[in-house]
Amino acid sequence: MTWSQEVVPAEHQDIHTLLRDTERLPRHIAMIMDGNGRWAQERGRVRIDGHREGMESVRSAVKTCSQLGVRYLTLYAFSIENWKRPVPEVRFLMSLLESYLAREVDELHANGVRIRTIGKTNSLPKSVQRMLQTAMDRTKENTGLTLTLALSYGARWDLARAVQVLAMDVRRGKVSPEDLTEETISSYLQTSYMPDPDLIIRTSGEMRLSNFLLWEAAYAEIYVTEQLWPDFRSRDLYRALSEFVMRERRFGKTSAQVAESSGESPRTTLERILHALR
Repeated sequence: MTWSQEVVPAEHQDIHTLLRDTERLPRHIAMIMDGNGRWAQERGRVRIDGHREGMESVRSAVKTCSQLGVRYLTLYAFSIENWKRPVPEVRFLMSLLESYLAREVDELHANGVRIRTIGKTNSLPKSVQRMLQTAMDRTKENTGLTLTLALSYGARWDLARAVQVLAMDVRRGKVSPEDLTEETISSYLQTSYMPDPDLIIRTSGEMRLSNFLLWEAAYAEIYVTEQLWPDFRSRDLYRALSEFVMRERRFGKTSAQVAESSGESPRTTLERILHALR
């Protein structure tokens, strides 16, 4: 049975249906998955237990986004800065990633999920690189949710890399400096295959982007929850999405201009969501 054929739990059916049918859902959700270590510490357990439990939250987020019809989901799985962590923890994280891909790729493929990566992935262990490539090759023709894993990723690293490549193309005469635009720069970033994120969700209450999608996040709505990542489940994603659809996204316009061009008003959406959340 595919995810689309599964029955949503009764306590979530109303809000799930409302969100799925609204025209205000984000096309692209990006998540900063924070709080695994704190979750373990609060329970007197080792940090790797928090990472292991966090994989259940990954499964929940991917499945719920797919069922709702979200087109792109990007997970900040491992930053360039994370290489500074204790060696045993880094080894466990690499092993956990490899295990996740081995266990989940069949189900992801069966549900039309396409797997992509961004980041300095050539710095990952060879076995992880091979597993990632196999998963991407197998799912590359899928047309459902695009799941992007940010691995050994840093936004400043990607910007610097993009500028280097762009500078070489200018020197070769392939690009004219006078023709450089924001769109040109975006096309050189690793994220060029997907739209900018509409919504960035960060768990554990931290109020920062942590070098994640800095260029792409220019107009993203940001939602921060105190919930630690291992506790983040579909109910928490519904809350984040409910707040998102009630926000007014102006992109430099006035509220009056937005109201003229939009369909259902935020107030009407708010009333329906509050009713569904009761």
